[in-house]
Amino acid sequence: MHPLLVALAGAVLGAGAIGTVWAIVGGSDNTVMKSPSSAESQAPGTFALTGTFELTDGVVADGLGGCTGSDGYDDIFEGAAVTVYDGAGTVIATGQLGDSTLDSDRTCRFGVAVADVPAGKGVYKVEVSHRGTVQLTETEAQSGASLG
Repeated sequence: MHPLLVALAGAVLGAGAIGTVWAIVGGSDNTVMKSPSSAESQAPGTFALTGTFELTDGVVADGLGGCTGSDGYDDIFEGAAVTVYDGAGTVIATGQLGDSTLDSDRTCRFGVAVADVPAGKGVYKVEVSHRGTVQLTETEAQSGASLG
């Protein structure tokens, strides 16, 4: 076989292997997205706020089986910030949107998991990106919340 063909084949196979590894570890920032079901063990006196966030406008497929926001919703994507506030408006925990799924009705659903939310606050306000807060009781926050 000609040496140039061998070199070309090696380059293609090597690039494919690097691309596969990059896809497995979550992209260029090496961040692995966690789904709500994989919330880590909690510190004493805390809980994991889990639930879903639904986007119905500006939804586009991400080419990987999930979805993302566009047309004014570009800030809604896997990894977007989720901030939890107490009733007074103090930040008490942060997390991110997890894996997304695109439903047949063009609804984009994201998993939400915020670890180590302090218990006993009574009222919790949760914000995705900069989209405004959703107020939850402690029971709602601990039992799986729908954030929109």
